[in-house]
Amino acid sequence: MSRRALSEQAFLVLTVLARAPQHGYAIVREVREVSDRRVQLRVGTLYGVLDRLTGDGLIEPDREEIHQGRLRRYYRLTTDGLHALTAEAARLTANAKAATTALRARTDTAAGLA
Repeated sequence: MSRRALSEQAFLVLTVLARAPQHGYAIVREVREVSDRRVQLRVGTLYGVLDRLTGDGLIEPDREEIHQGRLRRYYRLTTDGLHALTAEAARLTANAKAATTALRARTDTAAGLA
């Protein structure tokens, strides 16, 4: 089955959940960390991403607990989520390799003209 490419936000959420099940606030914090602060999810955006990933079967609720009077829902990666993350990482790696090769060829050509 062919899947569409994951958004950067979805990719990073799956990356974080590949480590261990997490609740919303921890996902926001971990995404910020793994992206070197480039991606800072807002709560509304996060829950939209979580809903979409759940609907696609890539993540699922793990458990719920009460923490300081508030409900925390934890999410975990599914087997399909693991496969999607693996495929997307390979796709991004191939794209980066193609870009690097093209840039190297351009640099080599420019150096030959100088």
